[in-house]
Amino acid sequence: MYLRKVDGPRAVTLPDGTIMTRADLPPATTKRWVVSRKAAVVRAVRHGLLTAAQAQERYALSAEELDGWMRAVDAHGEAALKATCVQKFRHL
Repeated sequence: MYLRKVDGPRAVTLPDGTIMTRADLPPATTKRWVVSRKAAVVRAVRHGLLTAAQAQERYALSAEELDGWMRAVDAHGEAALKATCVQKFRHL
């Protein structure tokens, strides 16, 4: 079995003890962003599995969009990533 060379780690350990790998990330072709996919990208960037630049390139995200997700999670947790909660947490 051959492993492709990737920049950065292949897996990271999250604070709760679970291991997150690159296989846990959403596909690069993702068009529909549900809460769980957004949260996975935010966790990957926060814990060093991906850099912000790699996430932006891989998922065609703007810097503002990714930063908005990260600020929402910081301020209100992963529930703030729901599209239906945008007005509730708009003051970010």
